[in-house]
Amino acid sequence: MLGASRVAWGAQDVSAHRQGAYTGEVSAGMLHDFGCRFVLAGHSERRQYHGESSELVAQKAEAALGAGLTPIICVGETLAEREAERTAEVVLAQLDAAIARLGGDIARTVVAYEPVWAIGTGRTASPEQAQDVHRMLRERLGEAGQAAGDVTLLYGGSVKADNAGKLFACADIDGGLVGGASLNAVEFLAICGELAAGP
Repeated sequence: MLGASRVAWGAQDVSAHRQGAYTGEVSAGMLHDFGCRFVLAGHSERRQYHGESSELVAQKAEAALGAGLTPIICVGETLAEREAERTAEVVLAQLDAAIARLGGDIARTVVAYEPVWAIGTGRTASPEQAQDVHRMLRERLGEAGQAAGDVTLLYGGSVKADNAGKLFACADIDGGLVGGASLNAVEFLAICGELAAGP
């Protein structure tokens, strides 16, 4: 039965503008009209190749919420930032920009930690590394309000069937933001199975 499906679709980006002459951009309202429920805001490639600041990402998340969409706010550090031991500084600053703009509405979002150095590289944060960052995110969200402490936290960064179980077993990782592996049906279903199996 179609109405009973738990499958929902989302978009990879959204305009920060509700309406107007912004050729090439798609507004949150347009996505909502087509049945979209989720939208990424601040994917690392948007930050890197399009120069999107954390403030712009927060504006996009706000626009998504205003149209009834759930924004998935992406945060993450580069390899150079991790090696310089700046992971906490960088990731929390990205999240803080969203909290500052959204206030209590941050509780209506999803946050995805995607270490830039692990996206499409085949490298994956160890479960310990991923959990450490997710714990920091959870604590910062908790400081923003009790409901915010229950925000769904996803891990993204070369999630595969052979590492998904250990990642999903971490206390503060609620699921995955799956990239390349989602293009392989067998691999993706195996990842889904690891999530369904639980810790």
